[in-house]
Amino acid sequence: MDNLFQQIRSACKLVAGRATQVRIREDRLSAYAASLPVQRALHPEHDPERHYLGHGEDTAAFFVTLDAINFMSGYNPHLRKRPGMSGYFTIAAALNDHFRQYGPLSAQELARLDNERCASLFDQELANPAARELMELYAQALNELGRYLIEGYGGSFAALIETADCSAERLVRLLIRMPFFNDVETYGDLQVPLFKRAQLTAADLELAFNGRQWGHFADSQQLTIFADNLVPHVLHVDGVLEYDESLAARIGREELIPSGCPEEVEIRACGLHAVELLAAELGNQRQQVTARGLDYLLWNRGQEPYYKARPRHRTRSVYY
Repeated sequence: MDNLFQQIRSACKLVAGRATQVRIREDRLSAYAASLPVQRALHPEHDPERHYLGHGEDTAAFFVTLDAINFMSGYNPHLRKRPGMSGYFTIAAALNDHFRQYGPLSAQELARLDNERCASLFDQELANPAARELMELYAQALNELGRYLIEGYGGSFAALIETADCSAERLVRLLIRMPFFNDVETYGDLQVPLFKRAQLTAADLELAFNGRQWGHFADSQQLTIFADNLVPHVLHVDGVLEYDESLAARIGREELIPSGCPEEVEIRACGLHAVELLAAELGNQRQQVTARGLDYLLWNRGQEPYYKARPRHRTRSVYY
């Protein structure tokens, strides 16, 4: 049987082949691949001002906790953001501040959090209906994580990671036992696994620990991109992904795209498959870059004003 990462790739390739509202411009891949500053993809790094680095097991706890709530796509416009920060970095920085001042949130604390505590922790206003909904989902996600750690791993983040036995695939399989991590979409008769946040957890840990200790995963090169709404947006703006006119118009009007609808699955799956094709094309150009490396490159490109000035698709989902 194919491993989990190959299952993801195979399912997304099938979606790309059937898609009616999203198209990969394969005729543009060669030139686009050649234009990419691939050296940046080879040397990813965490932001030390917004991530809790260099604190051993507490750093592992930070990234598992952060990735448990790393979903805000459809809520981002309603978040109260720190000056000059995106929604993601606002949440990461707030969690980092808590860890620096008080230490990590224990599994027992996570299991007891409510939306008011989350709003206080992340400096959000519950009077805003969208922000309130997101804080309620954050509380559910963190409660779920806390209970999972208590029931299966004695409350220990390290024990969870160590159970994966240096395998990113096994870590993903452990994490997706929690419903909010179990990111599988239905597309016609296909079940399309994407597992954005579970894969990202492995990648974040590897980066935080430089591939050692709780960041050592022998199979990390097999990770796919972390399918969200930003990498497809960059590929769309850059002309690699084309959207049906009606879909592009809806996104331009900033309409919410329902979670699990065909066009939402196509955007995420085609974005993932397009990056696989780009990685293969770069290999043909004698540039060995992983899909994960390209995700880092394209995600950071998406932080630039040129890309932020154009609406990306928004979906209210616990998966990204």
